[in-house]
Amino acid sequence: MTYQNTASHLESLISKEGSSWSAIDAEAAARMQLQNRFRTGLDIARYTAKIMREDMAAYDADPAQYTQSLGCWHGFIGQQKLISIKKHFGSTERRYLYLSGWMVAALRSEFGPLPDQSMHEKTSVPSLIGELYTFLKQADARELGGMFRDLDAAREKGDEMEAKRIENAIDNYETHVVPIIADIDAGFGNAEATYLLAKKMIEAGACALQIENQVSDEKQCGHQDGKVTVPHEDFLQKIRAIRYAFLELGVEDGVIVARTDSLGAGLTKQIAYVEEAGDLGDQYNSFLDCDEVDAADVKNGEVFISREGKLLRPKRLPSNLYQFRPGTGEDRCVLDCITSLQNGADLLWIETEKPHIGQIGGMVDRIREVVPNAKLVYNNSPSFNWTLNFRQQVYDAWQEEGRDVSNYERERLMNEKYDDTELAAEADERIRTFQKDAAAQAGIFHHLITLPTYHTAALSTDNLAKEYFGEAGMLGYVKGVQRKEIREGIACVKHQNMAGSDIGDDHKESFAGDAALKAGGAHNTMNQFAAG
Repeated sequence: MTYQNTASHLESLISKEGSSWSAIDAEAAARMQLQNRFRTGLDIARYTAKIMREDMAAYDADPAQYTQSLGCWHGFIGQQKLISIKKHFGSTERRYLYLSGWMVAALRSEFGPLPDQSMHEKTSVPSLIGELYTFLKQADARELGGMFRDLDAAREKGDEMEAKRIENAIDNYETHVVPIIADIDAGFGNAEATYLLAKKMIEAGACALQIENQVSDEKQCGHQDGKVTVPHEDFLQKIRAIRYAFLELGVEDGVIVARTDSLGAGLTKQIAYVEEAGDLGDQYNSFLDCDEVDAADVKNGEVFISREGKLLRPKRLPSNLYQFRPGTGEDRCVLDCITSLQNGADLLWIETEKPHIGQIGGMVDRIREVVPNAKLVYNNSPSFNWTLNFRQQVYDAWQEEGRDVSNYERERLMNEKYDDTELAAEADERIRTFQKDAAAQAGIFHHLITLPTYHTAALSTDNLAKEYFGEAGMLGYVKGVQRKEIREGIACVKHQNMAGSDIGDDHKESFAGDAALKAGGAHNTMNQFAAG
């Protein structure tokens, strides 16, 4: 419904109520409706799921249409990210938010900072989803509020053409609300626990949930050692649980991202159940590191499996975990991915130890032999040393081409002395085009960075503290922060406005008319930034 139609509808509704509603202004109510387009988290989940599905189809047609996101640990950070995207690029198209379990654990737990091991409160995850969307909706309300003020000013000037232009802009307004891919870790328990948490996350607004095949109570960060995976059927139960949650809540096109940590996981907690030779359980067990034994050598307390008439003893650690044969990680990854897609997952996530397009693409090619439209969500992780990795990739490529690399030490390529070299320049160019190249060559539909704003917060705070508490004093803040905000057009320089003071003033005027005590008067110091 258009701005004018909304106002007309409310005018009719108000008039039916007679004098008791006579103080209600239809246009003010229409503005509030437009500033609150999404009434519930489920409205958001349904809206954003449709966006993701359209983006997935667009990528299938053209890999250049890949999508991106940054992980955000607070609603304000997510809000500022989307405001920045709209400012610099004019549209939020193909740009999402990522909710990182790592950052929830490190920054949002009541226990204090925790490692990424599913020890934080599970309710903190849907709480952050709700917080992110609260801030994104407030960004809409703030921006639309400015447009309403401009509309009133155009009307006061009698500029009908400008008023019509603004009304058209209001009718075609692009929201800051975008899809969130939310990390549900390993489900925080059994399949029922996964289902219950998934419902809370979807009700908060998540249209895409990412779940991994680690053991829930042994979960580790994807870039830490000691990862333990579960048999396929255990993982598939959780994928089905999430799908049931989406369907129950009416988000019929919700997106499930199945993550495999098998590439770096050398352990399993259990031997899979086998019904017949060659089934999924048997395939999982085939990767176990076993010793063939004679029945006469069986000892008390040992565990055995049989295969092809042979008695095998899986290698079991004192932790009661079983280990896989070395070198099987890639094969296990491929089987995990195929199995997940064949059982209800929509997208894949392969956690790798380095950002290497050839390695990722090789696995995707194998997966696509079975599932042709398989595509990935990929973690452009801060856990990778991108500089060193790509300099070594260039070094290896040059060496293979027969080029002279005698001026470089492969293990010391991070050293600053190489920063201005030809090798470093080529490595940086490969980093710059990594997302585009990986989307085209390795099936990556969505690129994300899990915890970038964790690092940017630390870096910017360090720079400010160094200056402010040093010789620069107040100039450290003014020169390093405020002056840059003004010159670069950072809306947050008017922090009262960003926090909602103008929205509140508009509401006060609607509620109290001339009696309203508004904050945004002539003496508001925020007016000092009017020229900024």
